[in-house]
Amino acid sequence: MKYRLEVIMKHKILFIIGFCFLALNLFSKDIPPITNPPIFVNDYANALQAQERAALEQKLYDYFKKTSTQIVIVIDQSLEGDDAFGYSQKLAQSWGIGEKDKKNGLLIYVALAERKMRIQVGYGLEGAMTDAISKRIIDGILKPNFKEQNYYNGFNEATNAIIKTLAGEGFTNDRKEKSKGKSPWLLIGIIAIVLISVFSKGGRGGRRGGSGGGIAEALLWGTLASGGFSGRGSSGGGGDSGFGGFGGGSFGGGGAGGDW
Repeated sequence: MKYRLEVIMKHKILFIIGFCFLALNLFSKDIPPITNPPIFVNDYANALQAQERAALEQKLYDYFKKTSTQIVIVIDQSLEGDDAFGYSQKLAQSWGIGEKDKKNGLLIYVALAERKMRIQVGYGLEGAMTDAISKRIIDGILKPNFKEQNYYNGFNEATNAIIKTLAGEGFTNDRKEKSKGKSPWLLIGIIAIVLISVFSKGGRGGRRGGSGGGIAEALLWGTLASGGFSGRGSSGGGGDSGFGGFGGGSFGGGGAGGDW
C-alpha cells in the first residue's frame, strides 16, 4: 500500500512538472523564423532608418567575410511577458548564430517596450568577450545612447567595441559560400562572341559584319551595367542579398543584460 502511494505521488509530481513546462511554452514568446535570405540586422520594431540598417548590415557582413564571426542584432517591439535572458538565449540557440565548429556567434537583443537588452555570447567567444566586458558595453555604450533614442549610434559604437575586443580571437572565414551572382562562364561566353564577331568583321572588311558585333557588345555591356556579375552588391534595405545563413553555433548563457 505504501509503495502504491509513493508511485502515485511520483506520478503526480511528474505531471505537475510537465504541466508547468507546457504552460511556460504556451505563454512564452514565439521565436521568429529566420529571414530568407538571412540577415545580420533584424529590426522588427522599425527603430532604425533604412540607411542605418544598411550601414550596420554591410559592416557586420564585411566582418563575417573576414573572420567568420557572426554578430547579429535583433530589435523587438516587446518581450510579450517573456524574460529577456531566457528569450534571447533561446533565440540565439534556435537560429544557430555562428559557425558550428567555432561557436563564434554573438547576439545583441533589444526589446523597446520593456527597455531591456541582452548580449548573448557563443561558447567560442567567451574567452575574449567576457561577461564583464559585455556589461561594460551595455552600461557604457548602449544604455546612454538608447536613453536618447540614438539606436543607430548605440549599435554602431557597441559593434565597434565588440569587434575590437574580439580582434585577438584570430578566426578566419573558411566557409565556401554559394555564388550570389551569375555564372562566370556566361561572361566568358559573351566575351568569346564579341571577339569572334570582331575578328569576323575585320576579315570580311568594312561594316558588313557589324550587326553581329553590335548585338554581342550590347549583350556584354548590358550584363555588366546591370550588376549581373557582382557578388553581394548594394542593399538599400539593409542586407536584402543575405550572406548564406547561420552555421549552427551554440550558446551557454555567457554575456550580460541591462535596461535603460
